[in-house]
Amino acid sequence: MEISMLNMTNDTALDTSITEPSLTPGEVDMLLFALERSRATFAWKSGGLDAEALNKAHPPSTMTLAGIIKHLAWVDDWTAVRLTGRVQEMPAPWRSVDWDADPEYPWRSASDDSPEELYRLWSDASAHCRAAVAEVIADGGLDRPVQFTFDPRETPNARRVLVDLHDEYARHVGHADLFREAIDGLVGDCPPQ
Repeated sequence: MEISMLNMTNDTALDTSITEPSLTPGEVDMLLFALERSRATFAWKSGGLDAEALNKAHPPSTMTLAGIIKHLAWVDDWTAVRLTGRVQEMPAPWRSVDWDADPEYPWRSASDDSPEELYRLWSDASAHCRAAVAEVIADGGLDRPVQFTFDPRETPNARRVLVDLHDEYARHVGHADLFREAIDGLVGDCPPQ
């Protein structure tokens, strides 16, 4: 079953299509499906909004959809680096951030970006991450140790990193669901067909 809809903001489209796995998927197929379904749902819940809506906080939280979009872009790019070990390929804007001085950079700076910039940043980061995941799956699968870690005595495998990535998406899809309903009443648990 394929679910497909595109959210449009000016010339930026967020893909909300979902391709269902077979009824008897393997571990890799099921994990990747869960991640892609969460990405598609997040795209649906956060797409098509203007800067005012993206930057609207929902008290008591100071979190915004713009902040979540930029944060998830960083998470996807960081996951790609962890999986492949290619730190030098960390794209802008992340490679120039002084993380010690500004650890909340994605959350703090999101309001400086236009919706088109945020959507493009997240879309590009998701593509980087998908490419890294495909590379890892083809070369060792989920049991393959990640290629970058801060503590070589504790090296997770790709499975652990991808489950953590999915958990990050799941948490923020929940936020986006509530925020979007408060913004314009959009409800539902899966992008319409």
